Amino acid sequence: MLGLVENHSLPRTAAFFDLDKTVIAKSSTLTFSKSFYQGGLINRRAVLRTAYIQFVFLAGGADHEQMERMREYLSALCKGWNVQQVKELVAETLHDLIDPIIYDEAASLIEEHHAAGRDVVIVSTSGSEVVEPIGELLGADRVVATRMVVGDDGCFTGEVEYYAYGPTKAEAIRELAAAEGYDLSRCYAYSDSATDLPMLQTVGHPYAVNPDRALRREAAVRDWPVLLFNRPVRLKQRLPAFRMPPRPALVAAAAFGAAAAATAGLVWYASRRRQPA
Repeated sequence: MLGLVENHSLPRTAAFFDLDKTVIAKSSTLTFSKSFYQGGLINRRAVLRTAYIQFVFLAGGADHEQMERMREYLSALCKGWNVQQVKELVAETLHDLIDPIIYDEAASLIEEHHAAGRDVVIVSTSGSEVVEPIGELLGADRVVATRMVVGDDGCFTGEVEYYAYGPTKAEAIRELAAAEGYDLSRCYAYSDSATDLPMLQTVGHPYAVNPDRALRREAAVRDWPVLLFNRPVRLKQRLPAFRMPPRPALVAAAAFGAAAAATAGLVWYASRRRQPA
């Protein structure tokens, strides 16, 4: 179990969660590729390519160079997509696609952090059109996500306005902490990827979750706890244990409404056993 309920005379605290392979078992955006295909946004070739990307992602993630190549590919792929259509496709299939792949251990951690009086913030490289609904499903208080430029016609231009990746995640957390009054030395962070080292180093209680090789090495050197999450479960199967007050997922200032990420994976796809007392 996590620590006792927060002493409200002290500064506020939060728990920051990466999303893919940390809270859910797959890449959030790549999971919607079939929906995007059925909606006419991508062709069969793109579906096959995203399936391969998902395989690579699940097999061990990707390094910085691979993620940069994927970012360029996905930016070009989503150019011209209608933002409203993307939102509707995500909303229509959210529960069918995402609910079954939420880690039971992560859901328990979220529940425990809320019970201790901490805010829960999802910090993901995926686009906000995907991350925000997932954050709401999980009961997150805020979301930080990638944002793509939307033209006057309501379609993605293919340009990235805000990229929530690597050091940018850490910057967003520090800005959010300043705005919300979080004491980062008492905050928590969880991620599976070495690309999130800046985010993990920002807080006083970092955790490596299902870590890739590079993060596992860093965790060993820095003596960070390693959590292994391996029990995806539908949230409704956890009720009433997993019962949170309704909380709209608020978008952190840094987490503008990112869009096109809703492609075969603006998550740039790369980038727990429960914490002891």
